[in-house]
Amino acid sequence: MFYSKLLAVEPTLNTPTYAEFQLAGLRLAIFIPKADNADEFAAATSGPMSLCLEVDNLAGAIAHLSSIGYPPPGDIMHTSHGQEIYAYDPDGNRLILHQPKSQ
Repeated sequence: MFYSKLLAVEPTLNTPTYAEFQLAGLRLAIFIPKADNADEFAAATSGPMSLCLEVDNLAGAIAHLSSIGYPPPGDIMHTSHGQEIYAYDPDGNRLILHQPKSQ
């Protein structure tokens, strides 16, 4: 449900353990591993992995996240490659919203 709201698109395939979203030029799949694959994913925790989403309008993306109940907790960071802010999904996975510098 969170990613449907975040991406503003319903999944093209949705089961209790798998969701697939078709975006412009990209297919994004999010899944819970099967029990027989547990060893493969055992080391994975909600830790250093981040999902970076490039946006055209960072302020608009922040407003959207806030409107669905997940306002970014920090401030916008100005970097050499643009602006970004961190947000978190319901499971604590870090999302990086990134707006590149104007060319």
